[in-house]
Amino acid sequence: MKKKLERTVDLPEGFTSEIKGNTIKLKGNSKETERDFDLGKVLVKQEGNKITISCEKATRREAATIGTTQAHLQNMIRGLSEGFTYKLEICNVHFPMNVKAEGNKVTIKSYLGEKKDREAKIEDGSKVEIKGTEITVTSDDIEKAGQTAANLEKATKLKGRDRRIFQDGIFITEKNGRKI
Repeated sequence: MKKKLERTVDLPEGFTSEIKGNTIKLKGNSKETERDFDLGKVLVKQEGNKITISCEKATRREAATIGTTQAHLQNMIRGLSEGFTYKLEICNVHFPMNVKAEGNKVTIKSYLGEKKDREAKIEDGSKVEIKGTEITVTSDDIEKAGQTAANLEKATKLKGRDRRIFQDGIFITEKNGRKI
């Protein structure tokens, strides 16, 4: 393949970027996000309100790195402008469970009648709101929001029982406005 590849990401009005080595920092809407990239031979430059990702003699690996970096930058911009929201549903058929957000963890009490509480970690930068049987996870970073939602779902993972009968748990129902 070995050809020159180049992609650009346009920054919206009011956004600024700062590039130091493999670290890219974006600021906008009075928020800030930063990410370290493993760029290898790929060059990242800022030209006005555009970020250019390029490589002179790109192989498949560099082409993949360029596409991945572009997608991450677009997610960072979208996170600063809109934010990311995951919605989860608390389902209990056998035993009513109590779910409370306390500090950097969510405590799940009485899951399937268990005496021991289950806990799920809330990633830094994520906010968890519990209203009735609906849990809303919001963050500026898609990875932190997704990981917090996955931690909640994993905390109620059922082992050793038939999932068709024991349908209790916390389940992701919506990712960024898209129903699942």
